Amino acid sequence: MITENDVTLTVPRTWHTRRNPGHGIVLAARPRTVPASGVSPEIVLRCSPVDLDLMTWRGQALLDLRAQLVDFALEDADEFDLGDQRVAYHRFAHRFGAVDVLCDQWAWQVDGLGVTLTCTVAREDYLTYCDLFEDVAGTVDVLPRLAS
Repeated sequence: MITENDVTLTVPRTWHTRRNPGHGIVLAARPRTVPASGVSPEIVLRCSPVDLDLMTWRGQALLDLRAQLVDFALEDADEFDLGDQRVAYHRFAHRFGAVDVLCDQWAWQVDGLGVTLTCTVAREDYLTYCDLFEDVAGTVDVLPRLAS
């Protein structure tokens, strides 16, 4: 029986990170400098128990986001293998105050653990950060450990 999972990822070493700040967040990272847009890009890794399959879980999450976020708009959706694990990918936009932001979000469901990597940036900064976000997503690994 699987009872615990380790999640690993690599974020830019020059970014400021906070580990376990609460609410299921394992890691939050931001660059040390804020772009001209005035919105600091952010990388957030969350983990929580999930008893649904990947696509059902993420479908429900998108419905929840649509209800919670101002001007939510799903711009891209895909499901593919990243490394040796299945991942659901979504890019969505919403308003944060007066700013139009984009979120790249990858999600894994491994042995009852749901892992989401959400990378958020002002729309005007997206092309500067999207490749970096994709590189970070490529480093995520969810490693199940057997109970002792």
